[in-house]
Amino acid sequence: MFGAVVNPISTVSSSASANQMATISVRNNLVLVSSSQCGHALQFLFSNYKFRTRQVFLGTWNGRRGGFPLNRGFRVFCQSKTEEMQIRRYSPFLESAFLDRNGAFVSGEWHAVPDIWRSSAERYGDRIALTDPYHDPPSSMTYKQLEEEILDFAEGLRVVGVKPEEKIALFADNSCRWLVADQGIMATGAINVVRGSRSSVEELLQIYDHSESVALAVDSPELFNRIAEAFSSKVVMKFVILLWGDKSSLASEGKIPVFNYREILDLGRESRQQYVHEAINSDDIATLVYTSGTTGNPKGVMLTHRNLLHQIKNLWDVVPAEVGDRFLSMLPPWHAYERACEYFIFTYGIEQVYTTVRNLKDDLRHYQPNYIISVPLVYETLYSGIQKQISTSSAARKFIALTFIRISLAYMEFKRIYEGTYLTRNQKQPSYLASVYDWLWARIVAAILWPLHMLGKKLVYSKIHSAIGISKAGISGGGSLPPHVDKFFEAIGVKVQNGYGLTETSPVIAARRPNCNVLGSVGPPIRHTEFKVVESETGEVLLPGSTGIVKVRGPQVMKGYYKNPGATEQVLDEDGWLNTGDIGWIAPHHSTGRSRRCGGVVVLEGRAKDTIVLSTGENVEPVELEEAAMRSSLIQQIVVVGQDQRRLGAIIVPNKDEVLLAAKKLSIVDVNASDLSKDKMTSLLYEELRKWTSGCSFQIGPILIVDEPFTIDSGFMTPTMKIRRDRVVAQYKEQIENLYK
Repeated sequence: MFGAVVNPISTVSSSASANQMATISVRNNLVLVSSSQCGHALQFLFSNYKFRTRQVFLGTWNGRRGGFPLNRGFRVFCQSKTEEMQIRRYSPFLESAFLDRNGAFVSGEWHAVPDIWRSSAERYGDRIALTDPYHDPPSSMTYKQLEEEILDFAEGLRVVGVKPEEKIALFADNSCRWLVADQGIMATGAINVVRGSRSSVEELLQIYDHSESVALAVDSPELFNRIAEAFSSKVVMKFVILLWGDKSSLASEGKIPVFNYREILDLGRESRQQYVHEAINSDDIATLVYTSGTTGNPKGVMLTHRNLLHQIKNLWDVVPAEVGDRFLSMLPPWHAYERACEYFIFTYGIEQVYTTVRNLKDDLRHYQPNYIISVPLVYETLYSGIQKQISTSSAARKFIALTFIRISLAYMEFKRIYEGTYLTRNQKQPSYLASVYDWLWARIVAAILWPLHMLGKKLVYSKIHSAIGISKAGISGGGSLPPHVDKFFEAIGVKVQNGYGLTETSPVIAARRPNCNVLGSVGPPIRHTEFKVVESETGEVLLPGSTGIVKVRGPQVMKGYYKNPGATEQVLDEDGWLNTGDIGWIAPHHSTGRSRRCGGVVVLEGRAKDTIVLSTGENVEPVELEEAAMRSSLIQQIVVVGQDQRRLGAIIVPNKDEVLLAAKKLSIVDVNASDLSKDKMTSLLYEELRKWTSGCSFQIGPILIVDEPFTIDSGFMTPTMKIRRDRVVAQYKEQIENLYK
């Protein structure tokens, strides 16, 4: 008897020989064959049935790469008794060694994300792939060892009962074991559901329950103990895998089967189970990533293997990694940006070093990375640290450093002009004569400033370089890079490339290139990706330079939101265009002038949809805070702000009568007072905000008080009485910027 996945058919009988019969039937999606002549039964099945959906192979897994012993063919079990085999979904190229040695056609093309590990192991086998110095025990793995651990972990999961397309929650932080668990789950054909350990118990429970996860891989005993009580009473867990730490530290050991990381690997190495082999399809879901869940229904983004493979195959234009390059990794790996970049860089033989926020400064100096991939906050922190060091120097050193920086900022400004990377949205192209004059003037001034810039590089900037490494580039994503930070690093010779993406796009859709790093933009679209900017009300496609809603289409766009077709239809149309919810424009093409190399780059100005992305990369739904604040009688209207900032702020229209009344009750002003000073009003409203929003996931920092209410007539509200957030933010742009100074 053997089994294979096919389309349902009824029982078929055929002569296996003159006096032998083979019976083939389907039960529970398995083909069951009973025959005393197994070879004839196989011959009949494969000659009379066309397998239309997936590749099917039969055999025994021996727990190691290669599958079957090298001196054996396939082992096929034909029995008179009905015995159903398990389906073993596999990553086609990663686990293909046992197939190509037994005569099956195996393509070298990647069909699933885990396929990349076989390619990397073959090319870079004994090179160090990753270094994880801050976990216990500290770890270092070569590419060959990493591939073997992924294979063993995947097989261990099959042993403990993981089935294709089941959801496995992976709640853990950045580490080498996260990567192995992530890829091991994918290699089984299961779907991982990812989140970090800093999320609240309620959020993790909501994600686990909504995703219909059946088991949990967890970072540490501390995290498991924090969530155990809520999880054990509300959801079903077949088992728990502890990635780090000792099982004896678990508070509820014994109630649920618990395996540590090493036990799963050992089970995989020792496995001798028999399976029906079925290849993972590129369009199968690889992972669920939840974008937000603090208010309303959660949105689980379904990303397929094809989505993620697009990133792996097309990010080299942005990050031209070379064998031996060193990357420093500190972002949470469940963040789509970090995750896609990690997959990509491991296909080029690099070394990844895991670090933490606490150890970043020391690790930059110690490891001297060629690249760092991070959010804007990291670059802001580095900028602040450098500025602080300069400001605490002696008066003479401070004057010299600041003078050279000013000179270099000016030099770079003129350099961008003559190189043609000076961003403009003006659709009218300058005349040839004007362009020549502009180029000549910029070239002359830059030539005058160049010797001083080079002197600054030798006397000042070289010391900064030795402290932070980043010899090739820092890649910034997950938010907008502040212009002053962007220009500063350009001036001191540290290349920072800003990119753009969403979880729904796997995530990268545009990024600045090393050879055309247009400041103020997020760069041109990456390969096979289309952009258009449309008018928000009519959907009309706008000309380059015109501001509207940014839409994107490409192979990296998600399959949809899990169990939420309504939300999917709102953002993804039938032609494959995704509404990003961002406001921006596309730079016009000029053949001459200071912007001649800027054509087609994307420029973002804010978000039309409500979600706010902080410079930490965290997504915040402001509605929760606004609804909580509006419960106060002192607040008439409120708009939460903070896009690309470290913390949230708010614009408040106060209910002045109620504010004055509250101030009198609290003896802030005299009972006969008819007015309240702005400072006292701000202080009172801030305390009121803290009172009403204390239970929210995020807190509001600085506030801006405005006198005029937002109305339909003023254009700040829709006919349905909804505040036009983008227009309010645009109106008070300067005041908002001052809030964060």
